[in-house]
Amino acid sequence: MFEPQVIVFFVPIVAIVMGIGIGMLAIIVNYLKRKHLFTLHHQERMAAIEKGIDVPPLPDAFFTEDGNASPRSPHRSLLTGLVLLFLGLALMLALYVEVGSQFLWGLIPAAVGLAYLIYYFAVGRKLAALMLEERKARLAETVRNQTPTA
Repeated sequence: MFEPQVIVFFVPIVAIVMGIGIGMLAIIVNYLKRKHLFTLHHQERMAAIEKGIDVPPLPDAFFTEDGNASPRSPHRSLLTGLVLLFLGLALMLALYVEVGSQFLWGLIPAAVGLAYLIYYFAVGRKLAALMLEERKARLAETVRNQTPTA
């Protein structure tokens, strides 16, 4: 049907097109979901105002990407970097065994993974330590506020 050289030529192209398409689809779906939430919240607020009910301000979590008020954990960069690095190495090995001359395609995800790891070791560990200290301080404040005084 197809010669092996033609299949090897189309595999990276299909993978790139699918990757870009899936990424764009995720961005569009997230945008539509957030737009719908803002519309619903606006309608709810307008109905409450018409009835004379005081409406509290919007929570900060409403304006964040994933609905979580706390920032992303720097350890996420470590995990992403490790996954992409090992994915790239596995892809290089698989292509070297299967095709022989196309194994350099595996350097792309390996390089991205390495960049994430460099970021984590340069910046992420410091951010993780600051976030941990902040979380401990908030927990201590919560415990102090909940402890009944005599």
